[in-house]
Amino acid sequence: QVQLVESGGGLVQAGGSLRLSCAASGRTFSSYASGWFRQAPGKERKFVGCISWSGGSTSYADSVKGRFTISRDNAKNTVYLQMNSLKPEDTAVYYCAAARTPYSSCFPLESAYWGQGTQVTVSS
Repeated sequence: QVQLVESGGGLVQAGGSLRLSCAASGRTFSSYASGWFRQAPGKERKFVGCISWSGGSTSYADSVKGRFTISRDNAKNTVYLQMNSLKPEDTAVYYCAAARTPYSSCFPLESAYWGQGTQVTVSS
């Protein structure tokens, strides 16, 4: 059973930084792509970014390019989301996700395992 546990959310002022972590268990972490999605109140869950199973490639939503960075440490079964230059519109619940099939570079929202989410609030 795949388990994903996020941590690191909180309240930060606009322009600040946060780093989210996601610890994975239940299968061979290094064989699966990981990613982050977010959901603002009253809105659909949206793609933030993903990292391939090997860590060799990443992909980001246009809204976060140049500000957010995804990385992974396969030895620690953990994926990270470094968020810099945060804006109030980044306020959302952030969800860690993992691909259901191995050896992919990314994956759609419909084909993911999910963590429980962590709240990120950016004040203006």
